[in-house]
Parts: sequence; structure tokens; C-alpha cells
Amino acid sequence: MSTDLDLVRGDQPSDDRPDGVPAAAPAPTKRKMRGWKKALIGLGVLLLIMVLGVTGGGFYLYHRYDHKVSRQDLLPDAAGVGQTDEQRDANWKSGPLNLLLLGSDSRDDEPGGGSSIGERSDTIMLVHIAKSRNNATIISIPRDSYVTVPAAGSWKGGKNKINAAFAFGGAKLAATTVHQLTGIPLDGAMIANFESIHSLVDAVDGVNVCVPYDVRSTFSTKVWKTGCHQMDGDEAEEFMRQRKEVPGGDFGRMYNQQLVVKAVIAKVSKGDLLTDPLKFDGLMSTVAEALTVDKSLDLQKLALAVKGISPGAVKFATLPYTSADLRTSAGTAVRLDMTKADAMFAAVKNDTISQYLVDHPSLTP
Repeated sequence: MSTDLDLVRGDQPSDDRPDGVPAAAPAPTKRKMRGWKKALIGLGVLLLIMVLGVTGGGFYLYHRYDHKVSRQDLLPDAAGVGQTDEQRDANWKSGPLNLLLLGSDSRDDEPGGGSSIGERSDTIMLVHIAKSRNNATIISIPRDSYVTVPAAGSWKGGKNKINAAFAFGGAKLAATTVHQLTGIPLDGAMIANFESIHSLVDAVDGVNVCVPYDVRSTFSTKVWKTGCHQMDGDEAEEFMRQRKEVPGGDFGRMYNQQLVVKAVIAKVSKGDLLTDPLKFDGLMSTVAEALTVDKSLDLQKLALAVKGISPGAVKFATLPYTSADLRTSAGTAVRLDMTKADAMFAAVKNDTISQYLVDHPSLTP
């Protein structure tokens, strides 16, 4: 099994279409670049969570920025994701919380509703907020993971890439698919609006990203040597798009996204971003406008839930896998290591995932 820093090399998935989705005409370069802005899901949500927490003013800030966040029906009812309404209410009051974070290349005004064939959830993450409310864990699920996707619409159900769920049934089917894969009950869901990547990175006056290996751009002559690099929005986007010249292809790209997110969190937690009213307001407005959240998600409660979490207490992990070169009817896919993945899922459900990752450091960047 390969890890984030010991990544598999070789053929990478070349067909992003879910099984049964007809091929589309080649997209123009600008459109294709937008589709790569998947890292915003982690960036936008973590900025929202961590800024509210770091400032300690989440309750007040909720009233100023809540109306700028779009709302849609992103989740099935509580029973559809493994719990009762009473259990979900109890979790928000004093239990651990699990949020689904999706990123899509959709331009639909209603990203949580039924999706047109071909739209994909290019980023799928689980955010676990501990019952103690002093740490959080972000788990990335590879978009090409070969899993069982329940029936919806024209899709009859069966094995497919996990990003097919959004294509066939929107956020609700994606949530059902993730719940059935993990067994983890979901307490909320969010989707990122990828149009704001430059504004978000530039709103924090750039980020300092430390790279553990050389990365050569396939879109320009840029080379990021091992070490730390100051990046603005344009450069951060180009860096996060790299797949061919980074160890592990898609997995290396996910790791690079995590590096940028960690750099943004570090930037937000220090400096004048939190003390300069204009910069702070611009940052929070950009973040809020980049998000769509489930109608049932109370941002005031979320702000209170994360107010004690410091940036250093946010950990990242990626589901373990045995192959990134699995040949399927849906194209080249990722075979998850379900023995190890199930152990991670159990740790999330038991609210011990933070310690589990300490004991299994190969699963973290």
C-alpha cells in the first residue's frame, strides 16, 4: 500500500467519466482549468472553520456572514445517513461531528440538486470534529475510488467510481454513497464554489507552501524545488493542478492540495489578517460567498463547535489504497485497501481518529 509520501508511480487514471456517462466534447483550456479548482473545498471550508475558531468570535461573526452563504438540500434525511434526528441534535450539542465536504466542477446555480450527466464531485472529504472540540481531522477520499454507488435516476446501481454518485444523483447520492462506504453518520454537508480560488488565496496575501519533493509544471516552465515557496492565487492554482510531474499522480495532487490548505490555515492564524478590519472582512466575505451548505447546517453551532480548535490541531489523511491502476468498465480506478480503511472508519466512529493517526503516521502527510 502506498502512502502520501511513498506514492505509487505508473499509469494514472485517464478517463474521468463515471460508468454510463457519455463522453463530452473536449473543453476549452479555461473551462478545464476551472475544473481543477477542487482544492477550494478544503480551503474554503477550513478557512471558514478556522477563522471563526481562531478569532473566538464565531457567535458574533455568524450574524454578519451567514446571509452570504448559499443554502441547498445537500443531504438525505438523517435516517439516510445513519442516524435519527435526535442523534444528530445530540451530536451538535455534545457529541463528535462528521461533515461531508464536496467540490464540483458544476456551474449549476443549485449545486446540491440533481446534476446534469457529466458533472463530478472532484473532491470528497470527511471532516471529523472531536467530541472534545479541541481537534479536527480531514480525510480525503480519492475521486476515482471504485465503490458501490446506489441506484438513482438513470443509474441502476452497482460498482463505479465514487465521483459518479454526484453525476447521477447530486450531493444527496454522494452523501448516501459515502455513508454506505464508511458507515459514518453525517451531521452536515458543504460544497465549494470554485470561482473564488484566486480571491481566497490572494485574500490572505499569498501562502508559503513547503514542498517535500521537486514538482515541475506541465503548464509552464515553473519548477518548485524541494523547500518552501511563496505563492499567490495564480501560482497556487497551477501548483495544485499538477499530476504528471508529481509522485503518485492524483494522490500526489491531493497531497499538494493539503499542503496549500495547511499553509493557508497557518497564514490565517497569525499576522495582521485577524486584526486588519478590511482584510478580515474581505477574507470572510470571500470564504462565505464560496460556500453552499445544507439547509439544516447551523453555522452558529458550527462556529461554537470549532472555537477551541487551533490550526495545529487539524490533521489530514487520505484513505489507504492498494492500486491506482485498477481496470474497470468505468475506466482506470483506485482500489481502496478496505481492511485499513475500515480501521480508519472505526476510529472516526469511536472518536479516536486523532490518536489512530498518531499510531499510524504513514497515513498522514
